Amino acid sequence: MLEVRGIDVAYGRLQALRGVSLTVADRQVVSIIGANGAGKTTLLRAISGLERCQRGTVTLDGQDITRRDPSEIVRRGVSHVPAGAQVFRNMSVIENLRLGAYTRTGQRAESAAVRDDLAAVYDLFPPLQERSTQTAGTLSGGQQQMLAIGRALMARPRLLLLDEPSLGLAPQVLDGIFTVLRRLNQERGLAILLVEQNAHLALDFATEAYLLETGSVAGSGTTETLRHNEIVARIYLGIGGEVGRGEAGGSV
Repeated sequence: MLEVRGIDVAYGRLQALRGVSLTVADRQVVSIIGANGAGKTTLLRAISGLERCQRGTVTLDGQDITRRDPSEIVRRGVSHVPAGAQVFRNMSVIENLRLGAYTRTGQRAESAAVRDDLAAVYDLFPPLQERSTQTAGTLSGGQQQMLAIGRALMARPRLLLLDEPSLGLAPQVLDGIFTVLRRLNQERGLAILLVEQNAHLALDFATEAYLLETGSVAGSGTTETLRHNEIVARIYLGIGGEVGRGEAGGSV
C-alpha cells in the first residue's frame, strides 16, 4: 500500500531524515522506534504531506504522493493523528468529529454516511458519545486521544499514521485505546503505521518494525527479529543492561 523510498527531509541546515525507506502492506501494522530526535515524527509528517521531501518518493497504491497537498493525501485514504492529541479545544466533541469528514467530497455534516460513521466512532469510544456536546478542551487526556483518533477515522482511511498515542496516558486508558486499534486492524483491515516511545508496546502491537537512528534506518524486520537485535534489546527494551535513551520518548 505505502512505499517510502530514500527520502531526505531537512529543516534549514538540520538534516532530519537521510535516505529513509520503508513499506506498509495492505492491512499491516508497522511500528517505528527510535531515540528522541531520531526523526520519527518528521517521517510521519513527510508521508502525510506536512513536510517537503528534498529527495526520494512516497507512493500510495503505486501512485506518487510525494508533493501532493495534505488534504488530497487524506482523500486518498491516509489519516494522520499527531502526537499530543491535537484537538480543536474550543469546539465540541461532535464538531471535532464532523471536521474529520470534511475532505469527503459531496457529503454534508448531516448526511447519512457521516451519521453512520459518527455512530461507529461512538461504538468504538463510548465516552465520546456521552460527551458529544462537551467542549473538547475540557476532556481528559485519554478522552482527547480518543477524539483525535475518532476524528481521523471520520475520513474513512485505509492507512492510519499514529504518533506517540501513549504519551501521558494511564496504563488502563492506553490498554483500552490499543484494544480499539487492534479491533480496527483485525475487523476492518485498517493498516497502521505507529510511532511509539514505548518500545515494548510498539513491538507487541506490530508485525514489522523499523529502528531510526539520527534520521536513518538502522535496523528493520519482523518485530521478533528486532527484539533479538543487540542494540534494540539493550537500549530500547532494557534487556542485558540499563534502559537507555529509547525510553525517553519524543521525536523530531
